[in-house]
Amino acid sequence: MKRVVFFAFMVFAVSNAQEKDACNCCSEEQRTFDFWIGEWEVVNSTDGKPAGTSIISKEEGGCVIRENWTSANAGYTGTSLNFYNKDTQQWEQLWVDNSGAYLKLIGDRRDNQMILVSDEFTKDDGKKYRNRITWTQNSDGTVRQLWEVLQGEKVVSTAFDGLYKKQ
Repeated sequence: MKRVVFFAFMVFAVSNAQEKDACNCCSEEQRTFDFWIGEWEVVNSTDGKPAGTSIISKEEGGCVIRENWTSANAGYTGTSLNFYNKDTQQWEQLWVDNSGAYLKLIGDRRDNQMILVSDEFTKDDGKKYRNRITWTQNSDGTVRQLWEVLQGEKVVSTAFDGLYKKQ
């Protein structure tokens, strides 16, 4: 009887260890953007008007955070894929929308904020700019997404300022 109990315990222990090892994206760093996961109503932070809805989910065994955005302006949608790159030890995002526009960002979490920044790009005025998007985890469970356009370190415009509220 003792052998059967010991054998059952060993099978359970080995099975548990294999399940833990099977999670390739379960480190603390890979969970730092989990605060954005959920089904959200999004309003403009400035006037409170509806901006759209967003469904944020973990996919690919927890290795990818996927956003599916639907704008309050009919016909505009987009998707972002977000992941923690173990090699660079930074978060990366690729956004693509139904107009064919895309945006690549990279960065990391600082305190209650995920801050991702694009590479420099040149506008028609010949000047160089970067996009910076900051997601702030608020104490009331909401998330603020602030998309700023930078010239050097100076903010020259705000592309989007939205407040995510759980549905």
